[in-house]
Amino acid sequence: MKKLINIKVNDRRYEVAVDVNRTLADLIRYDLGLTGTKKGCEVGECGSCSVILDGKPVNSCLVLALQASEREVLTVEGLETEDGLHPLQSAFIEKGAIQCGFCTSGMLLSAKSLLDRKADPGELEIRNAISGNLCRCTGYQKIVEAIREAGKYERRKSGKNNS
Repeated sequence: MKKLINIKVNDRRYEVAVDVNRTLADLIRYDLGLTGTKKGCEVGECGSCSVILDGKPVNSCLVLALQASEREVLTVEGLETEDGLHPLQSAFIEKGAIQCGFCTSGMLLSAKSLLDRKADPGELEIRNAISGNLCRCTGYQKIVEAIREAGKYERRKSGKNNS
């Protein structure tokens, strides 16, 4: 059985007929073609499918597409603008925080959610914010450093240089 939903993804509105048991991850990847959202464990343990739903990070493998109707989603594809990469994306590249890249989308979105709430998080706050995202390659230190660097950029841009 299909139901019609309206959803805003990366500032673009979609009207999609979805099966009632379709996950948000499947909608994003297969119906909308936004493959930056990865599917790993599909039980909410790895964080590779993390997106921002109405301003909060969620595991899209645990959210039904129907639950996202009339809501707003940000995926990794929505971070980049016509001005270029998001500061988090640039910092991940600069600090070598990307290895295989499978966890990167979820890490970036979890970090963005944190920096949206607090431009100057400490290391423990960063580690807590990304604790739902598993990385098998970098050992997390470079990821933490990249998030701190992006936070410094955001503080400079807003004129709140506390470092």
